[in-house]
Amino acid sequence: MLPLPSLPDQLVEFRPELGVVLGSGLGFFAEEQLEIVGRIAYTDLDGLPAATVPGHSGQFIYGRMRGRKVICMQGRLHYYEGYSMELLTLPIRLLASLGVSTLVLTNAAGGINPAYRPGDFMLIADHINFLGTNPLIGLSALAGPRFPDMSAVYDPVLRRRIRDWAAEENLSLNEGTYLATTGPSFETPAEIRAFATLGADAVGMSTVPEAIVARQQGMSVVGLSCITNAAAGLSTGPLSHEEVAATADRVREPLVRLLAAALTLAD
Repeated sequence: MLPLPSLPDQLVEFRPELGVVLGSGLGFFAEEQLEIVGRIAYTDLDGLPAATVPGHSGQFIYGRMRGRKVICMQGRLHYYEGYSMELLTLPIRLLASLGVSTLVLTNAAGGINPAYRPGDFMLIADHINFLGTNPLIGLSALAGPRFPDMSAVYDPVLRRRIRDWAAEENLSLNEGTYLATTGPSFETPAEIRAFATLGADAVGMSTVPEAIVARQQGMSVVGLSCITNAAAGLSTGPLSHEEVAATADRVREPLVRLLAAALTLAD
């Protein structure tokens, strides 16, 4: 089992209660919404690698937001970057060691559900692990329960609160199932048809390993997808990472409101 990196005293003493993983194109949230106390690059911590994907700065930013102590991962590590499952979920174990009790996972996803349009939001109700592996494989019992229950990965109470808030705010919010693939290639039209048959509403290349480890560590989990493109076979043109970033930027204001609400509604 990989050892947890040593952390600066300032961060340990800050004791964040809420954690956020900011996906592709969403890093601006930490800069705009937090009263920032500190920053730590992943590479400044022994054992953590750099984030190599555009739009993923690769740093922890921590501070206060509406009276809550929050730590954001401004960018995440992905399996397709060549990192092991254990390594890419090490930051989640780090957040758990700091005392984070609720983790909000965000991502940019392709819409499989034909009702979804680019710019829509989806509250993750469940997921399908199509990565072909699991971040808990090979870990010792010291890491946490070996067989954690996954009946309700995404906290049903928090989901209800977020749905109620969105209805009151007249913010359109879908709820569905997220399917994770390894990437980095986008999916083929045939794969998307297969995933739809499995019950997936959106597809992406992240989130599921982090959710599994967070639940093993006893954290409450919320998942929010920004539907940045229609999936292969449902879109009118070729898929690109640039389209993902452009859509995330277009829905910046409602996305900030939704993510801020998810954090403030947590216990």
